[in-house]
Amino acid sequence: MKSKTGVETNHYETLGVAESATQGQVKQAYRKLAKQFHPDSQNKEATHEKIAQVNAAYEVLGDAKERQRYDTERQLLAKAQRQARVNRTVDSQNHYRKRRSANASNTTTIEQWMRGVFNPTDRLIGKIINPLKAEVRSLSADPFDDELMEAFQAYLEDCQESLEKAKAKFKSMPNPASVASGAANLYYCLNQLEDGLEEIERFTYTYDDSYLHTGQELFRISAGLRKDAKAEIKAVL
Repeated sequence: MKSKTGVETNHYETLGVAESATQGQVKQAYRKLAKQFHPDSQNKEATHEKIAQVNAAYEVLGDAKERQRYDTERQLLAKAQRQARVNRTVDSQNHYRKRRSANASNTTTIEQWMRGVFNPTDRLIGKIINPLKAEVRSLSADPFDDELMEAFQAYLEDCQESLEKAKAKFKSMPNPASVASGAANLYYCLNQLEDGLEEIERFTYTYDDSYLHTGQELFRISAGLRKDAKAEIKAVL
């Protein structure tokens, strides 16, 4: 959702103030940044784009009515995104239950499923989850550095490719009834990763840290589901 207030851009982060900041604190922060990034300053970061971002942020936050409208839109956007994630999870659960019921009579052996589905899917999940911490640490050196951001986006593209392969592998063979619980956790793990990647990709074009933090939390949940799946499947082997 976009508006003249630029709801997809975090103006608070641009000005370096908390969402609870007073109008006086907002004005003070703007003055400091306007001076710092003025074209006549000696600051190497004083680009036209940077001062334009600062001005745009103050145009919204410096006006009490515009700020209130902006805050309301941000809250509505966050609520809509949370609801969309809940709806996707519910749809995924229903789809999984239907598929599991339809394949209840299938005679796939555990050995076949482990070799053809679980092991390759688990490896692909690892390729997505394991590098995240190091990739975020590398980008945090300077998120506005083009080369660092391009490297981070390349990682996300690899993740998306691995995720699609993992989803295809998981669907390639019905799971035996004895590993149904573990297979369900693996399925939900893939769904959480999909949502997590979506959030992190939003961060790359909005520079809003809240998207990155949400994505990292979804990855953490995915890692937990992956661990649970392994433990449950190991218990029946």
